[in-house]
Amino acid sequence: MSAALNIQAQFRPMQLDDLDEILAIEPQIYPYPWSRGNFSDSLNSGYSAWVLVEHEKIIAYALLMMVLDEAHLLNLSVAKSYQKQGLGRLLLEHMLQIARNHQAANMFLEVRQSNVSAIALYENIGFNEMAIRRGYYPAANGREDAVLMGLAL
Repeated sequence: MSAALNIQAQFRPMQLDDLDEILAIEPQIYPYPWSRGNFSDSLNSGYSAWVLVEHEKIIAYALLMMVLDEAHLLNLSVAKSYQKQGLGRLLLEHMLQIARNHQAANMFLEVRQSNVSAIALYENIGFNEMAIRRGYYPAANGREDAVLMGLAL
């Protein structure tokens, strides 16, 4: 994570005005990116949405839905040129703190079964596999399973 310490970035709440920049990042890192509607619906629903900004440029973002005492991480993304520098961990730790601030008892997330680097990050933080959601994600060959993971806060 030492590389992340060299980046001069700060967190701020995501705004609707950020969506053009975020929508430029999404297709660079996902074969099936979120749509403008996915993001705007999340913001309009009051989900906790954050961006990590360096020199006024969005380099990472995440969205968290709170339901009673459960936090559900909906999206955690780092721009392609900023990956493998510890920013995913930094962003995840920020979102965990947001969930704790909302008195969440647990955090849950789904991750593509093929996304081994993300699964390794989540496991390193303490998340555990809880179940497999069959056919959860669209994929080139039809559908891909998701790993449902959880962490007691």
